[in-house]
Amino acid sequence: MISISKPETIILGIDPGTTIMGYGILSVAGNRATMVTMGVIDLRKYTDPYLKLGRIFERLIGIIDAYHPDELAIEAPFFGKNVQSMLKLGRAQGVAIAAAIHRDIPITEYAPLKIKMAITGNGQASKEQVADMLKRMLKIPESSMLPFLDATDGLAAAYCHYLQKGKPNISKAYSSWKDFINKNPDKVKK
Repeated sequence: MISISKPETIILGIDPGTTIMGYGILSVAGNRATMVTMGVIDLRKYTDPYLKLGRIFERLIGIIDAYHPDELAIEAPFFGKNVQSMLKLGRAQGVAIAAAIHRDIPITEYAPLKIKMAITGNGQASKEQVADMLKRMLKIPESSMLPFLDATDGLAAAYCHYLQKGKPNISKAYSSWKDFINKNPDKVKK
């Protein structure tokens, strides 16, 4: 059986929220990532928390059906002091995950610190710093930047996933350069 590799991979990134949910979509071809789109699901007009969750599911299914992502990268809720906020955020994340499961899309969850570290090199970076770095790395025109930084946070989750996928899996442990050379003689030029 011949295996045909897909020319591109589409990654949907989600920054969960119950007021504003951000999303970003990357196209990855070879070792190059390009922004397809980013946006927000604005839930401010809904007062019923269950209607918000239903709207999140409907909109994400629509986004999934429009862009056909191969993978979902989602930001994990951070642990804060407000238990009610955590519960709401967890529900929003769960509904986003359910939408991906509904369309058979593999899901990877990333801690906010991991996403910020992957994008800026600083786990304590601000939303503005993340947005600015993404703008530079993906060459996003200023006109495409949105007033809601939740959109760039969703895109950051997708970009973090792209970066994580590109890291080589190292199955061998090395105790020194000499050990590396001994275990990899084909990698040494003489």
